[in-house]
Amino acid sequence: MWTAKNWKDYQILDTSSGERLEKWGKYILIRPDPQVIWNTPRTIKEWRQKNGHYHRSSKGGGQWEFFDLPKQWSIQYKSLTFHLKPFHFKHTGLFPEQAVNWDWITEKIQGAAREVKVLNLFAYTGGATLAAAAAKASVTHVDASKGMVGWAKENAVSSGLERAPIRWLVDDCLKFVEREIRRGNHYDAIIMDPPSYGRGPKGEIWKLEDCIYPLIQQCARLLNSHPLFFLINSYTTGLAPSVLTYMLSTALKEFGGTVNSQEIGLPVSSTGLILPCGASGRWEA
Repeated sequence: MWTAKNWKDYQILDTSSGERLEKWGKYILIRPDPQVIWNTPRTIKEWRQKNGHYHRSSKGGGQWEFFDLPKQWSIQYKSLTFHLKPFHFKHTGLFPEQAVNWDWITEKIQGAAREVKVLNLFAYTGGATLAAAAAKASVTHVDASKGMVGWAKENAVSSGLERAPIRWLVDDCLKFVEREIRRGNHYDAIIMDPPSYGRGPKGEIWKLEDCIYPLIQQCARLLNSHPLFFLINSYTTGLAPSVLTYMLSTALKEFGGTVNSQEIGLPVSSTGLILPCGASGRWEA
């Protein structure tokens, strides 16, 4: 498992009964986690010192309960600064387990010894975009949500990257890829973090199991003749890392290279165990 173990402003303090106890900067949150199927005693004091608690509803969704939590605050990861705020469906605007991929992206770009052009699809609030930009790559950041792209821009400013060569686009990722193919544009690296399920601006249904492989095949056409890497993240339950490996290996066969896929996770400070938080597949030249 690839573990995001270099955080200073974030940690999972404990896990029990379907919930994780987290510290985001100086604020403590309790959020549901479907991986936490064990029931252990909640002995550490932070369970009683929470600033926010997301309660899952038996009818689907849920709602936040707040205890002296600001509407927005910030945390840092190395040189990057991220704005956080609790919003619908338990999220805060950041997936901290992705830091293990940010480190890998940084290493690949800095080791390339050439200019690197990156495409980041389903780019959310910009964690991977900022990691790539801080490593001196030029980045095209694409997400269908105007709000998420605006949030990513704010994170870029807070990280001192407001003048970095980042192209911010509010667009449907599939349609954007199709247009880029027609335009004849190419990239050195592609990152994608697709949702398990979603709807396009005109009601188009996105289901990861049905749509992901055709998208990878299309994206392969956007790679230049000497690509650097291709990264896929998945939070879909049941989509094993070996499936990510097989998809990347077959779709990118013409480029050679190697593929490695693993679960990604976060350490739990009270137990020393690693909480699984999805999977990533990495192709590299």
